[in-house]
Amino acid sequence: MTAVQFRNPERRLSIALAATAEAVKGHVVTLRELLALIGEQGLLVFCAILAAPFLLPISLPFMSAALGPPMMLIGIAVTLNRVPWLPDRLLDRALPAETVQHVLTRVAGWAERVEHLIRPRMLGLTGSAGINVLNGALLVLCVLLLMAPLPLVPFANTLPGVAIMLLALGMAERDGAVVLFGYLAAAVSTVYVGGLMALVIYAGMNAGAALETLRRWLEQSGIT
Repeated sequence: MTAVQFRNPERRLSIALAATAEAVKGHVVTLRELLALIGEQGLLVFCAILAAPFLLPISLPFMSAALGPPMMLIGIAVTLNRVPWLPDRLLDRALPAETVQHVLTRVAGWAERVEHLIRPRMLGLTGSAGINVLNGALLVLCVLLLMAPLPLVPFANTLPGVAIMLLALGMAERDGAVVLFGYLAAAVSTVYVGGLMALVIYAGMNAGAALETLRRWLEQSGIT
C-alpha cells in the first residue's frame, strides 16, 4: 500500500472528467483503467461520482447497498492515509462504457457549472495526515448513514450523499471551504438520519411499520 497524497490539481475537474469520458468511448472499461484515467485524485473523484445518484430526494431500493461499499473503502483509505489493496477481480471488472461515459459527461457538466467556486484554499483542511483522519472518518460516517435501512424516506440518502460529494470534491480539489460545507452537511445528515433511526428503535416496532408511520407523518406535514 502507498500513501495517499493530496496535491494541488493540475487540471480542473471538469476537464479531467470530460477527457476521461472521451477516453472510454466505444470500448469496455475497467475500474483500474477508470481510476488511472481520472488521475491521482481518482479515488475521491470516483467517490463523488458514486454519490451523485443519491442527489435525488428518494433513491432506488438497494442502490446504497450496491454503491456504499466502494465509497466505504475510499473513506477507510483516506482515514488510514493508504491506498487500500483491491483484488484484481474488482479492479479488472468490466464496466459498461456507455453508462460510464454518460455519468462522466453529466458530472463534468455539473462540475463545469460550479468549479469556478472550487479552488485550492484553506489547505490546512486537506493537506496533512492528521486532518485526513478526520475527513476520512466523516466520509465513513456519511456512508454508514447513507446505507441506513430507511428506504423511500425523503432525503435519508440525499443528505449523506451531499456530504460525501462535498468532502470528496473538497479534498480532491484541495478546497478547504468546500470541506467545511461537507462538515456542515455531515452534521445535518447525522442529526436527520440518526434521529430517524432513533425513532425507529424507540417505536419498538418492526422497521416496516415504523417507516410506514414516518411516511404518513411526512405526507401529513406536507414534506412529501
